[in-house]
Amino acid sequence: VCSRAAFGELFSFDENFCEMAAECGHRSFVIMAGALDGTKVEAKKLSYEDITGVGYGICSFRPTGTDNNRKFLEINKKVKTIDSKENGSTSDPFVQLAQKSIESYVRNQEIIDVPENLPPQLTNVKAGAFVSIHKNGELRGCIGTILPTQKNLALEIINNAVSAASKDLRFNPITPEELCDLSVNVDVLSEPEDIASEEELDVKLYGVIVTKGSLRGVLLPDLDGIDTVKQQISIAKKKAGIGQNEDVSLQRFKVVRHV
Repeated sequence: VCSRAAFGELFSFDENFCEMAAECGHRSFVIMAGALDGTKVEAKKLSYEDITGVGYGICSFRPTGTDNNRKFLEINKKVKTIDSKENGSTSDPFVQLAQKSIESYVRNQEIIDVPENLPPQLTNVKAGAFVSIHKNGELRGCIGTILPTQKNLALEIINNAVSAASKDLRFNPITPEELCDLSVNVDVLSEPEDIASEEELDVKLYGVIVTKGSLRGVLLPDLDGIDTVKQQISIAKKKAGIGQNEDVSLQRFKVVRHV
């Protein structure tokens, strides 16, 4: 890609691919490509790998003028806007509702009303729900409720989507420029049930709630990088501010994940 100065193709490298390749230069090349956006360049590949097969890509790029056909950031945003519109027209109604809520609030600071013609699973059901927002494969916001706080699931999703976009204290509020880079999923929770020990947990099947006095931590099931029950409980304790060696009461719940 770099030997051809095809900087636009750098945007198609997803996070999983980069992680599996153990890449260490992709972001640096993207930053450099941004500095040369809209610029015609002469590219020269100097080296790629040594005799051991370890690859260290080295290229030189010499600017030779402007080129409006090489405004790769602008082109990429247009493609993503088209993709998001196409995906939005066919996506799960739970996700579509969350996406509309996020876009309305981020663009106009407006919380949408419950749309008409939603399925009864959204309007006639009450449940807790989490809305998770990812940007380029990385978490960008997540807010949810363990138990229902609204008169139906549609309102639960609308309010949690707005909070995930604007009130997750781990992140800055989402900006309009980011909207085309986001993916959203919605987890609808079953009612939590008390369990006697961690032996009744399964990280793929159950989420966990840990409680110590007024402190409570929640972790959803089937999350990337969390492979054991001990990891799951440890992270939930950390989120709640509970010491790792402190005893806690445990609850479990299932989720229906909408992507």
